[in-house]
Amino acid sequence: MKHRLVIKIGSNVLTRRDGKLDVTRMSALVDQVAWLRHEGYEVILVSSGAVACGRGELKVDHSLDSVEQRQLFSAIGQVKLVGLYYDLFREFHISVGQVLTMKENFEPGEQYQNQRACMSVMLENGVIPIVNENDTVSVTELMFTDNDELSGLIAQMMQADTLILLSNIDGIYDRHPDDPQAQLIREVEPGRDLSEYIRPEKSAFGRGGMHSKYTTATRVQQAGIRVIIANGERDDILVNLVQNKQNIPHTEFIPCD
Repeated sequence: MKHRLVIKIGSNVLTRRDGKLDVTRMSALVDQVAWLRHEGYEVILVSSGAVACGRGELKVDHSLDSVEQRQLFSAIGQVKLVGLYYDLFREFHISVGQVLTMKENFEPGEQYQNQRACMSVMLENGVIPIVNENDTVSVTELMFTDNDELSGLIAQMMQADTLILLSNIDGIYDRHPDDPQAQLIREVEPGRDLSEYIRPEKSAFGRGGMHSKYTTATRVQQAGIRVIIANGERDDILVNLVQNKQNIPHTEFIPCD
């Protein structure tokens, strides 16, 4: 049986300091996912970056509120984002498919079953599902908290073996990461409470932050799925993680039995 991975790539990994998409990093991550596929892994990508793509494509000369910006830029950017993934994966003769979802699709019922069946048939036929929230219609109470929450729900729906959350820091620290005395927490056993170490601030370009990742990781851990929080800006991070190379900084949540 193939090992199934859900890999969430956060906005801070795919976005440059100027707010535009970092195509070089995106290409490097695609190279690693292609290697994973060659090694026999099944991969589902949950990818942020649509809004950053759209913002770089269109200049608006009038004010838009936050919902209008998100709807406009994500609608434009999602096309470009998936097109880039399509072109990058095609070099490895790997097909990709887009899955745009909403929170209501994870309620028990026909929509849940249809979404799971869709991704299952894609995996069975060697297609990598690229999942994102349907930002054009998901607003206010209909939204996921962020793509961390979405990736956790996908991992549980698809009975993944491992969920990897890629951010722009190495994992959870016992104090603020900028503190020279800060120590990375390498393993989190079921039931261990790290809330005292988690600050509620959001990430620079996404809606999430470490609090969101911790909440998602704890929930998915309880479902019996291993969770890894790691730095997507590190070279070959995915390859090194699955090869269990020593001294690769990350935080791993040990799954409940």
